[in-house]
Amino acid sequence: MWCGVGGSRRLSPTRSAAERPKTACGPSPEARSLLVFLRLFAALWLSPGTVAAQQPGLSGYYLNLATHVQESVLGPAGASDVQRLRLMWNASPGPVRLEAAYEQTLTLRQAGSPGAQLFTTAGTVSGGDWFSLGGEIESGERAEWRHRFDRLNLRLDLGGSADLTVGRQPVSWATTLVLTPADPFSPFDPADPFREYRIGVDAARLRYYRGAFTQFEVVARPARIGERETLTLLGRASTNATGWDVGGWAGVVHDTFGAAAFLSGAVGLWALRAEAAVRDLDGRTSVRTAIGLDRTFPIAERDLYIVIEYQHDGMGATSPDELLAAATGRAFAQSEMQVLGRDTGVLQLSYPLHPLVSASALWLGSLRDGSFLVSPGLGYSATESLGLRLGAFFGLGDEPVASGPTWTLTSEYGALPRVLFVSANWFF
Repeated sequence: MWCGVGGSRRLSPTRSAAERPKTACGPSPEARSLLVFLRLFAALWLSPGTVAAQQPGLSGYYLNLATHVQESVLGPAGASDVQRLRLMWNASPGPVRLEAAYEQTLTLRQAGSPGAQLFTTAGTVSGGDWFSLGGEIESGERAEWRHRFDRLNLRLDLGGSADLTVGRQPVSWATTLVLTPADPFSPFDPADPFREYRIGVDAARLRYYRGAFTQFEVVARPARIGERETLTLLGRASTNATGWDVGGWAGVVHDTFGAAAFLSGAVGLWALRAEAAVRDLDGRTSVRTAIGLDRTFPIAERDLYIVIEYQHDGMGATSPDELLAAATGRAFAQSEMQVLGRDTGVLQLSYPLHPLVSASALWLGSLRDGSFLVSPGLGYSATESLGLRLGAFFGLGDEPVASGPTWTLTSEYGALPRVLFVSANWFF
């Protein structure tokens, strides 16, 4: 079942409460996760070392998202409402920094509506978690309630030039802004308008800083992908040479070889960003590349910001006949693919109409079959901490063809329904 926009990794199904293993007695895994967090919070809050150092910080984020999805081959028309609450806490007792973030997402929907799966559980669906720190609390035909610890880590300062972070944490090795094939750690869905927080992964990360512009790091990440257990072990180096940021990484990604190189810098008034990766997967070697340009143009005393990107993905589908295979393949299940096609283009625009009102537009298209996704939007800053957003998604291209009781895809984005959404984001 399709569960996202523009080839989102949220295609992966999640286990229901009935499929989770039961215990004869004692608290559930979700209750144990919450107890661990509460005990850690209380111990650190009451610790004399914490009081003597930096006071703990508690903050939060709340999203309310209402969507209406037009009838399509994916299902009937319907509406949904998503409420996402995120609580974040950190403390720095001495050379140690502790970070935690806990999320709950409640989805209310009309029966059979695919709208319930759009942008709903970015923070509460696992991307291959090693530790079970969340899951489904309740689920029914018209409601789904999930939770997850998205951050739970400890960072130790190793003398000022190095640090070690262990636990659930965000790791991003992206260079380009939208299409990021060389980022091996759960990249964003390129069509998702809610990118406030990157999904945390269970990992150990050692970083060493040699000067102001040179950094070395090693990341070890065990993961569970369905019934498989995998290991990602990578080393990365980056530096600045004559005004250009350059670097690369190499090692194993989910048990198979991977390597990448990247660079970014200025070409006149444009920022140029590029990355390329090589992956050895399913008995073949694939080359994945992306290049992008971005800059601002002064128009009517305000700045129009433009992002243009192109991606060639050797793991993507070369024709509509291969889309289903790409969507059910190992690379997609491991959250390595953001889109399904071999060649993809992106155009993103944003422009402030007023100090409090901004307009945006996204074009995401398959350069193989000519289909594309268009998303216009308007944002309003009601206060410093409250933002409102109105937007839509339109998938255009050849529609699926009926083949008996099933459908055959004829383009990557032609099957996507039209979606209208309104949201409120509150930071506290």
